[in-house]
Amino acid sequence: MPRTTQFDTSDNRHEMSRRSLVRPGVALALVLFAAGAGIGAYRLIAGQSLERAHAPAAVSQKSVPNLIRDGSRIVVPEGSPLRGKLTIGTVTQQQIDRTLQLPAIVEAEPARTVKVLPPVAGRLIDLKIQLGERVERGQELAVIDSSDLAQAYADEDKARSAVKMTKQALDRAVALEKYSAGSVKDRQQAENDHAQAQAELERTQSRLRAIGVVADLKEEGRKLSLKAPVSGSVIDLQVARGAHLNDTTAAIMTIANLDEIWVTANVPEKDTALVAQGQAVDVVFAAYPGEVFKGRVLFVSDILDPDTRRTKVRIAFQNPNMRLKPNMFASATFVTPKQTVPIVPTTAVVLRNEADQVFVEIAPWTFEARPIEIDFQQGNQAVIAHGLEAGQRVVVRGAVLLND
Repeated sequence: MPRTTQFDTSDNRHEMSRRSLVRPGVALALVLFAAGAGIGAYRLIAGQSLERAHAPAAVSQKSVPNLIRDGSRIVVPEGSPLRGKLTIGTVTQQQIDRTLQLPAIVEAEPARTVKVLPPVAGRLIDLKIQLGERVERGQELAVIDSSDLAQAYADEDKARSAVKMTKQALDRAVALEKYSAGSVKDRQQAENDHAQAQAELERTQSRLRAIGVVADLKEEGRKLSLKAPVSGSVIDLQVARGAHLNDTTAAIMTIANLDEIWVTANVPEKDTALVAQGQAVDVVFAAYPGEVFKGRVLFVSDILDPDTRRTKVRIAFQNPNMRLKPNMFASATFVTPKQTVPIVPTTAVVLRNEADQVFVEIAPWTFEARPIEIDFQQGNQAVIAHGLEAGQRVVVRGAVLLND
């Protein structure tokens, strides 16, 4: 029986090998394989032409695709390995309490905070209080020696004397007119002079009251005793004994009534709608970590800070024992009303073209990309604002494999 030899046509040395194997009188079987070209197998016999031979039967089975795209639809065919990697779940509707936790800080209430200004220029000859001290309304704070005060007293003395003199002149004019010894004109002029003197006296006394002294005070040197305008704590002190007070618009100290304080939180612009006046708030202070202070929103600012894009929200607390001090740090937790919303796991949400989407099953193993809007994320769940309804089936795991 003739000997046959097989070799692959992909070898560049095919032609050379064929020539070396063919000999006269010797039958050679040459089987050529051309992958994918359909050449088949051929037998070469010495002295004869090349003819097609019967190659062993080989079964070529076409592999199953992972997925099939049909317009906006994605089909995962039977036998696709993707079926074992996808998990499909149902969109649920749950009733949730959303909490908004924000950092906050303690502030003194502005309506209970007073900056003490020197009413007149002068020298501070005595300071009766110190920083942090609690004072009562009307308590003496400092003593100021002021030439302005002396001038104000002198003006009041002159006005008082002018009133006395013009009153006497008016009485004489009235008496003379009564006995026909004086004219009506003289009496009218005396009345006018007396009215002007009265007006000047009232002006000088009003000036003394604005300074904070009693008009008929006759202390030696007429020094100014500066009194506390409100009860509270001295939270800021800018002067010392012996200082010269030349600017009457610069505060020398600040007194704050801390019986009631504010806790101020800055709410991000996107969460502003979640906070409203009267809403319940739980506040925990860094100084008292194991204690929860329950309060309510006093007011929400009507304006948004242009730099931070946040809205100020304040909660008022009574502070009888002065435990809460300005500039303390706190954490405010706002509790929103319960709401029933559709929820999906965050693993179901994929990002494409800077938009969130999920893959909704519209038929068995047939999916469609659906854009959604996420209201907020809480833990490993995403609350859907628009785009999904409860009961729909979506890919909750492996969705990224379809996002191609």
